[in-house]
Amino acid sequence: MSPSQTVALLQDLVAQAKKAGADAADAVQIDSVSLSVGVRLGKMERLERSESGDLGLRVLIGKRQAMVSSSDRSSQALAELVERAVSMARIVPEDPYAGLADPSELATVFPNLDTCDAFEPSAEQLLDMVHRAEDAARAVPGVTNSEGADAGWGRSEVAFVGSNGFAHSYAVTSGSLSAAVLAGGGDAGMERDYDYTSAVHMADLRAPEDVGHEAGKRAVRRLGARKMKTCQVPVVFDPRVSRGLVGSLLGAINGAGVARGTSFLKDKMGSRIFAPGIRIVDDPHRLRGPRSRPCDGEGVATRRLDLIEDGVLTTWLMDCRSARQLGLKTTGHASRGTASPPSPSASNVYMEAGALTVAEMVGDIPSGFYVTELFGQGVNGVTGDYSRGAAGFWIDGGEIAFPVSEITVAGNLKDMFLNLTPANDLVFRYGVDCPTVRVDGLTIAGR
Repeated sequence: MSPSQTVALLQDLVAQAKKAGADAADAVQIDSVSLSVGVRLGKMERLERSESGDLGLRVLIGKRQAMVSSSDRSSQALAELVERAVSMARIVPEDPYAGLADPSELATVFPNLDTCDAFEPSAEQLLDMVHRAEDAARAVPGVTNSEGADAGWGRSEVAFVGSNGFAHSYAVTSGSLSAAVLAGGGDAGMERDYDYTSAVHMADLRAPEDVGHEAGKRAVRRLGARKMKTCQVPVVFDPRVSRGLVGSLLGAINGAGVARGTSFLKDKMGSRIFAPGIRIVDDPHRLRGPRSRPCDGEGVATRRLDLIEDGVLTTWLMDCRSARQLGLKTTGHASRGTASPPSPSASNVYMEAGALTVAEMVGDIPSGFYVTELFGQGVNGVTGDYSRGAAGFWIDGGEIAFPVSEITVAGNLKDMFLNLTPANDLVFRYGVDCPTVRVDGLTIAGR
């Protein structure tokens, strides 16, 4: 079905819902195809291809709303879908904040963000990539076993129509490649590490040999890890894990949580929560960005926002419902699937680079911890308390000295944000990006 045919089908579905008694309605359709492969020790372990299509209808009667979804697009099935949705909407409890976006907020200009790669790799091409990645990883001296290499490709076509006059469709693609290996063994112990790359366009992925070699090198570097005594030292977060700190911020400024009062930042709008000079940006219009979108899940226009400007929190991430609950305007951050109502979600987010090199950042630390991997989900979104298992390298006299493991990093995100310094090594790779960062005054719990 072509994009125009899909939009026409959804427009007809919304019209049927209105005719059946809905005051307002919107419909979304998502068609996806994916291909993934996996190898281990040179042998193929997985080859999967899937295709799916799902359609969701939301209807509103007064302040009551209901959502139903179906993968059956026959006329009879869609008529039953409308009947079921309207019947449900008549009996569910009222939601005073439910409703479609106001027509004045809807996107009317849709920038070309180059989010769809015309190239579709074959299974043979993906298999060649994973073999090359695993071979490169296993060739690193000290690597003794492999957990395998995986590659995947996917394409999704999204169409959305609302009775408020909105209608649009677009497509997105993604590709990925990863490798994980083991190093060492026996009395010396064994360590595992990995590397991966992902991109909207397959041509933007890093070379398989680079991914594999980096995975092997990381695993070997961790051999001989020591345990450290409990202490309070500066902690440096590698970009692979520092992005998680930005992710914790995004969870804390999600409008739905703020409206419920379940965020440790619920009363911090307009307050300084980072050091002066720090800027964190949400940019939905980044070319080939993994989370780029021409509009949000309610058809609202999207725009670049400075979430943190000079260390000050400037906004929440809001969809229409959370904005109404907070007495504000939506920020165009609605995200939705076919079986649930919209909810706030960030797009491409990054912390701007600082002025220091990583060497300068580490160089004045007499004793500290460089984190390369974090474990567990020990982040309390209500209080900001932070406690996660970690592994990495000990800093001694301003130099990376030796690997360490079985350590817990603990603090509170309010203090961590205020005492955070970014390095100058920002690289755009994922939906959330962050340079290397240093946080002073954290507790390291060891032996």
